[in-house]
Amino acid sequence: MEVITKIADLQKKIADVRTGGNIIGMVPTMGALHNGHLQLVKRCVAENDCCVVSIFVNPTQFNDKNDLLHYPRTLEADCKLLESVGCTFVFAPEVEEMYPVEDTRVFDLGTVAEVMEGKYRPGHFNGVAQIVSKLFDVVKPDRAYFGEKDFQQIAVIRSMVKLLNSPVEIVACPIVREEDGMALSSRNVRLTPGQRKNAIGISQTLFKSRTFAERHTVIETVEYVISTLNAIPDLEVEYFEIVDGNTLLPVDNWNDSAYIVGCITVYCGEVRLIDNIAYRR
Repeated sequence: MEVITKIADLQKKIADVRTGGNIIGMVPTMGALHNGHLQLVKRCVAENDCCVVSIFVNPTQFNDKNDLLHYPRTLEADCKLLESVGCTFVFAPEVEEMYPVEDTRVFDLGTVAEVMEGKYRPGHFNGVAQIVSKLFDVVKPDRAYFGEKDFQQIAVIRSMVKLLNSPVEIVACPIVREEDGMALSSRNVRLTPGQRKNAIGISQTLFKSRTFAERHTVIETVEYVISTLNAIPDLEVEYFEIVDGNTLLPVDNWNDSAYIVGCITVYCGEVRLIDNIAYRR
């Protein structure tokens, strides 16, 4: 495994790999890797001849400077993990390498970027589109792998790929959870032991809501999830929406779509956590 920090160096390596007709897979990350990331990398390694993992904390997708400042950075530990699962290249550029000049592009990503996270984090998905499109331009992967914990992000990236007419195949991979059910996240390390214990309530409540939904309406299920979580110490729901899994638009009843997903964001203290659950799929 090689760690590369310069675009030109990575492109030269990839050109050499492509000469043999090899297939290239990519896993874009912001580092602070956990088992969820490693499952993406393992799948990428298994399904492609070359696996490129990027580690870059992208400043343009943070609308909260404090969140950017506190985002964990653990490059050395990340590289050891990636080497253990067969990664070929780690691309770990500095900000100046990816943004030698300000990126002023504005992407028309459609409704999928305007709801939920798009509403509460203005500019976030445009920043995601900026960096992912840059990474795709550098690597030109045949496939790129993303975790379904960031459910809306996958829809946004698919919209961006269509907008740019990019040939990359976007591969969505299931959420990886702790043994107690909590979705793995790089932000979990910021939780105190007490907060971590209370944060389990997020996934537990989502799982229980599936049973609740069998005998209740969509709006009753939304109210159940929000009221249950807000009653748990440290937790405050920012939003919980039950939406069509393709359009991400809210559904009014369970027969509105064959693919229905509940998407949630909860503050646990100052740490912002996201999760989702499928009701129909």
